[in-house]
Amino acid sequence: MNTVISAMSLDYPPHKLAVYISDDGGSLITLNAVREAWRFSRFWVPFCRKYGLNLRCPETYFATQEKFIGNAEFDADRNILRERYREFQEALEKNSMNESKSVSRDHPPTIEVMTDDQNKDSGLREMPLLVYVAREKRSCHPHHFKGGALNVLIRVSAVISNAPYFLVLDCDMYCHDPSSARQAMCYYLDPKHSPHIAWVQFPQKFRNMSEHDIYGGRLNNFLRAAYGVDGLRGTNLMGCNFFMKREAIYGTKNIQRGATLDQLKKLFGSSNEFIEAFMNKERYKPKMPEARKPSDALQNELQLLASSSYDVGTQWGKMVGYRYFSVVEDAITSLELHCDGWISVYINPSNPCFLGASTNNLNDTLVQQTRWAFGLMQMGLSRFTPLIYGPLRMSILQSMWYGALVLDSLSTIPFYGLSIIPPICLLYCIPLYPQVSNPFFYAFAFAFVSSQLKHVQEVFSFRDHSFMNALYELRVWMMKLGTCYFYALINSILNKFGLHEANFNLTNKVVDDENVMLYEREIYDFRALPMLLVPLCCIYILNLACFIIGVTRIYGKGDELLAQVALSLFGLVVNYHLLDGMFLRKDNGRISPYVFQLALIVSGVIFGCVSVFLLH
Repeated sequence: MNTVISAMSLDYPPHKLAVYISDDGGSLITLNAVREAWRFSRFWVPFCRKYGLNLRCPETYFATQEKFIGNAEFDADRNILRERYREFQEALEKNSMNESKSVSRDHPPTIEVMTDDQNKDSGLREMPLLVYVAREKRSCHPHHFKGGALNVLIRVSAVISNAPYFLVLDCDMYCHDPSSARQAMCYYLDPKHSPHIAWVQFPQKFRNMSEHDIYGGRLNNFLRAAYGVDGLRGTNLMGCNFFMKREAIYGTKNIQRGATLDQLKKLFGSSNEFIEAFMNKERYKPKMPEARKPSDALQNELQLLASSSYDVGTQWGKMVGYRYFSVVEDAITSLELHCDGWISVYINPSNPCFLGASTNNLNDTLVQQTRWAFGLMQMGLSRFTPLIYGPLRMSILQSMWYGALVLDSLSTIPFYGLSIIPPICLLYCIPLYPQVSNPFFYAFAFAFVSSQLKHVQEVFSFRDHSFMNALYELRVWMMKLGTCYFYALINSILNKFGLHEANFNLTNKVVDDENVMLYEREIYDFRALPMLLVPLCCIYILNLACFIIGVTRIYGKGDELLAQVALSLFGLVVNYHLLDGMFLRKDNGRISPYVFQLALIVSGVIFGCVSVFLLH
């Protein structure tokens, strides 16, 4: 609920703010929590505005150790708010204990506009709108994951507040800098560029990072590239932390002038109220009473817009709203918007505008990265592959950026080739690279060493980063290649032939104390699904065995096999954490004996198959 309260507290005119929370599970716990958040925010928002607080997330504000300088009135108000926040937390905890925690996959739409219990205006004009939205879900209709939920919010918000811009936040993010909306508006109010700007993207930054970011949660390799892409009509959508222009997401550039009502209904659905809000966005006045209690007619319209069948027979998810083609709705949507001629802006202020909670264990990291990689590879194997779909609609360089993003999983193929073939050839004393005395050897050595030095230089270009950050970043990249990209490539190929169904595995948002303790000590937590660990352990066991045996057999051939020895040694050293997890650690976070034994069997099978191929 801190996400909701911090969004309501943005430094922006309250009558222009409306916060919508999407609850896909239709949980009574969430609805009651939103009601409690509204009651607390009735005191919190005025307090923030009165004293101009810079920290407007209550959890962060009351947890900070800073001493806030103020007068006696400020201290008294702050103590009162602290007590109200404690009562708010107790109410949430009591609510979670009393109500059922089950999540429904089959439920009608529920839309509730938060207001005071009294039937009178008690300062509501000074409060932003807060609306709870649980869209309808039926097993007979596809719900299209996050993209479907966002499209429902777009439709519902159009007939309630109809703001020309909206901010998308994930539930584990909160507004850290209350000026973010004003910063985004600086770009939207630029008379030269504003007509072409679709969204303003802020980076995802996290408050719970370890010193060296052992799981790569900062996504620094991606964010470093975003600076350059900002000059190629802008970076892609990053899932959250962006301000979107409503006109852009409606796909207005694809609508013919003078379109009839029937044509508009084929695009946007049967709601006359929504079409009126879209067509008359300058003059449209949402039919929300001052008491914020929707009329029966408006409530019926909201139920229609949030129904599970509203998309059927329309262009929602195709030409309108977030696209449904892939589980990574942000990538396919931003690709289409860029192809339609829109541009985006990437802004990374020194004071983070949004902060969130990153994954703090290996299982959640690999599951999340696998889902992203699978969704991107879905695009890569479809008609939306950027290298074909993009060049006709955008610049070659921007198409290359999207291609690198979408087709990244293909890099798992050379990774497995370099992880399996050279060490086995080393075992059999089969040279693959030029001898040290051969001038071509230095070409291979230069390519390898320079690429690693370039990586280190890029990491050092970020402030407060060290060589250890570069090492951990390389390690995470190798783990993604061995697991996430491997499964993403296989599953996307199977999905292409109808043998694998796309799903949206939610990242765990619950904090585990033991996970946090290991993470803060920068110790890997290997309590992950066996299917995620076996490929990594298998490659390591294979390289370790081939290296130990191979080194003892290369006497007299060191000149020919030095490159293979160095390559295997490099992989073993970088991924020392796997050796530690399999053989040295005894705590609960170690690699389980079952995973080790399974990896041993698989590595033996791979060794046998490759050996037969090499020897015959």
